[in-house]
Amino acid sequence: MKKSDLILIAAVVAVVCAFAFIPGAWDGFNYATSSHPFLMSFVKFSILSTIGEMIGLRISRGTYYQKGFGVLPRMVIWGILGMLICGAFIVFKAGTLSLYGVLGLKEAAEWFAPGAPLTWGKVLVAFTVSVLCNTFFAPVFMTFHKISDTHIRNTGGTLKGYFCTPMPVGKIICNLDWNTQWNFVFKKTIPLFWYPAHTLTFLLPGNIQILFAAFLGVALGIILAVANNR
Repeated sequence: MKKSDLILIAAVVAVVCAFAFIPGAWDGFNYATSSHPFLMSFVKFSILSTIGEMIGLRISRGTYYQKGFGVLPRMVIWGILGMLICGAFIVFKAGTLSLYGVLGLKEAAEWFAPGAPLTWGKVLVAFTVSVLCNTFFAPVFMTFHKISDTHIRNTGGTLKGYFCTPMPVGKIICNLDWNTQWNFVFKKTIPLFWYPAHTLTFLLPGNIQILFAAFLGVALGIILAVANNR
């Protein structure tokens, strides 16, 4: 274990202790989340998902940072993606309940209501939201992330390089490793990991769903590291 690993572990422990022992810390966090959901989604994803990618780099390259990695542009892009994910959660949860209503299963809204007890009906609705969100939104999200990640590397990992250099989307798409993207990222991680992971996410209280989804960004960093190694 390297010194950098110990620093990361110490930082995680410090944050957990802060929420556990500082009076009002968790209440303040929940208030900020409910009052400013998109801003808080930006903060959560920019920090946690970037850390996830750094852990992925540690797994694949043995270090948390290397020249051209682009921590700052990754944080900005992950923050923006976090806001999009927050919006997607709202849309797909409401859309799923509307779909069940059209199909005649109006009880679905009661099963899935905030504070409703855990029942098989609630699990069914949560699973449906997860399947629809990850089937229709996740592939586009993952592909854009891959394009953005490539552009970060191609522009030296700087904010100026990323935002001031035109992104050659068509060229990047043509050069993506679609074999890994399709056969591993889409075909395996979506049904085997993201379907159940986001089912659990939608079963959690609303105030921590985005936080848990952001923590899943750490898992995403590890998954991408495995994909890159493949």
